Amino acid sequence: MNIVKDIQIRKIPRLQAEHFDVLIVGAGISGIDAAYHMQKECRGKSFVLLETQETFGGTWTTHKYPGIRSDSDLFTFGYGWKPWEGPLIATADEILKYLDEALDEQDIRKHIRYHHKVTDASWSNEDKQWILTVTDIDSGDVLTFTGNFLWMCQGYYRHSEGYTPNFPGMKRFKGHIVHPQTWPEDLDYKDKEVLVIGSGATAATLIPAMADATKHITMLQRSPTYFFALPNRSIARDMLRKINVSREWTHDIVRNDILINQKTVTRRSFEDSEALKNELIAGARFHLGPDFDVNKHFTPSYRPWRQRLAVLPDGDLFQSIRKGKASVVTDH
Repeated sequence: MNIVKDIQIRKIPRLQAEHFDVLIVGAGISGIDAAYHMQKECRGKSFVLLETQETFGGTWTTHKYPGIRSDSDLFTFGYGWKPWEGPLIATADEILKYLDEALDEQDIRKHIRYHHKVTDASWSNEDKQWILTVTDIDSGDVLTFTGNFLWMCQGYYRHSEGYTPNFPGMKRFKGHIVHPQTWPEDLDYKDKEVLVIGSGATAATLIPAMADATKHITMLQRSPTYFFALPNRSIARDMLRKINVSREWTHDIVRNDILINQKTVTRRSFEDSEALKNELIAGARFHLGPDFDVNKHFTPSYRPWRQRLAVLPDGDLFQSIRKGKASVVTDH
């Protein structure tokens, strides 16, 4: 449901428009970063962050499904200007704590307008500025903001409602059909048979988080995905901490080390794709054991990085499968 539809909208005269040098849409991880750089690089320029939700965080606030976590390491997903000191792959709560600290440390909160939903954006050649129509969700007022530069940091999710395919027979299904983006807080899946459709990063998060509580959980996929298991800690960071390297230097060293490794893997996916593919499949076979049909369930038909590689912190999805708590069905 679009909350704006249920609000009595009152037009505000154009003369009451608020003007800023820069209009930032979204107060998630990107919007906060944009605000930081505005303060650091554009001193004296005015800016505002317009956020639809009632608080900061974007995806990490709106998504509530079990085990929700990043699918990228926080040394590169996080900020270069704020050292990350948690695990490589972080939970939503850990990320929100990190963002909360960033807002305070950089005094950014005062620039955020919560419950301000951008409904229209247009460029005026006459005024040489952006004109935004914004609904104040709390009051129902329709406001106008103008700015010289529009910085879109809202991400690519439609937070109000995720996409749900219309599968034949859905209306006849007697169980619960749940979209991860709108996960009910009171959903009881204990001792239930659960089917997860898809084998991307969300499935890789949900399954190990739910496996111990469900009767059994199955990942249903049309075709396999490349997964690789990594320890959910940075060995380089642990070593640097032991010799008392500063947190800032440690962060920069680990961040650059990860970026170099990522660049190497990407290059190999083009130049040495068959060898890289064999290494990824061998890694899956190592974790799943000799009796598991890795060729069928974890051997994609495409070369690595034609689709995104999915990280499994500490190999948790593989562990759930090997313990018999989860299974995979392919080619459906």
